[in-house]
Amino acid sequence: MTNLIDSTPRRLGETLSVGPLGFGCWRLVGMSPGEAQLRVETALNAGMNLVDTADVYGLDWGGAGFGDAEQLLGQVFEIAPQLRDQIVLATKGGIIPGIPYDSAYLQKACEASLTRLGVEQIDLYQVHRPDLLTHPQEVARVLENLRTTGKVLEVGVSNYRPGQTDALMHHLSFKLASQQPEYSILQLAPLFDGTFDQCMAHNTCALAWSPLAGGRLASTEHLNPVLAEVMSMLAEREQVDLATLALAFTLAHPSNPVGLVGSTDPERIAGAKRAIDVQLDRADVYAIVQASIGESLP
Repeated sequence: MTNLIDSTPRRLGETLSVGPLGFGCWRLVGMSPGEAQLRVETALNAGMNLVDTADVYGLDWGGAGFGDAEQLLGQVFEIAPQLRDQIVLATKGGIIPGIPYDSAYLQKACEASLTRLGVEQIDLYQVHRPDLLTHPQEVARVLENLRTTGKVLEVGVSNYRPGQTDALMHHLSFKLASQQPEYSILQLAPLFDGTFDQCMAHNTCALAWSPLAGGRLASTEHLNPVLAEVMSMLAEREQVDLATLALAFTLAHPSNPVGLVGSTDPERIAGAKRAIDVQLDRADVYAIVQASIGESLP
């Protein structure tokens, strides 16, 4: 059996290296800085040196509002400054509640993120969602300026379709470091819409968000019977729970995605590293894909 899961670090842009798992901070709100520090340190100890947040995080999961997750992470750096140099810090901007997107606003958004995080530079800055009403040349101009002035080290996109990414890349003088699509057993679009193909063509790091499909993959309750049977069989064989198997699935692609772990439960954060040791071969992954889409591949 040839294992498809690559446990080696992923290259992120020209200089950065991240583990196969990253820590997503969507739910890192509504707690004290000390409690947040515990979760960041737990993620680091589990090999998750990429810490991914966004300016809009805080509007959900009991947050105080826009910018709350970044503010909390900034407080963590204030009480534990040694953590800043141990992580690859990623954040995103461009979503404005009520508009909803404005990529021409990215300059101000990034500067506000720097202030909330209390740092001088963001390692990876991503456009959170594509703004259909801003020309990619203008988006590129802002991103070029952020990089040239040293406010950000690397640049990426999130939730972009391949055509939108192509249009932006055409106007950039540097390569995008990342694409961040939703990817899980229940959301297979990057496999078929060209996203992963584009990542491999340009050596772009894929950051897979919601690998557990919002928790639906932690049990068989929301799965079709065939998928439930396949996942249960593989989980039993690998002696892991369904959530670990689902996380492992996101890693089993030749583009070597990074699976973003969004839990704030320290035990689950620590346990996520078991996904790296799961053995999945071609037959296993194809069985999961076919069971998920409900039909055989041609």
